[in-house]
Amino acid sequence: MVYTYPPVSFFFDVIFLSESLDKQNVETRFQSVTGLSVDMQTESLKEGGENRFEHTLPVRSKYSPLVLKRGLVKNSQMVNWCMDAIVKFDIRPMNLLVRLLHVQGAAKNSAANIEPLVTWNVINAWPKKWSVSDFNAEQNAIAIESLELNYSYFERQK
Repeated sequence: MVYTYPPVSFFFDVIFLSESLDKQNVETRFQSVTGLSVDMQTESLKEGGENRFEHTLPVRSKYSPLVLKRGLVKNSQMVNWCMDAIVKFDIRPMNLLVRLLHVQGAAKNSAANIEPLVTWNVINAWPKKWSVSDFNAEQNAIAIESLELNYSYFERQK
């Protein structure tokens, strides 16, 4: 398969890797995924006698929360997992795969049969926040639910 450059960002899926969730019924389609970012936290060090500058030293990596958005779903294992964590404080971290898929395979195959262009393995994700968009009788808008996940780190798979 010939890959085009640069890749498009609209054909993707999210796979929840958990033994407790039914693999056949876990939702993998989302409207948007944000938060795949990492930055280096730094610490300033002032050297005695050197007043012209401060040393900036790397301390640790900090990962942004992962935010998944989609149309509101009535019965959802993912939302149940989220509510168990937030309401019942039954936090069960799980790993996720965020896959950017090849757009040329969209017309021919299902997403499960398409080889991803890039995959990010998100480690120890747990629900931090669940929300639904505002209800407004003056707008013709779809109800969107958002799930914000904290996680330890992510790895880009080759």
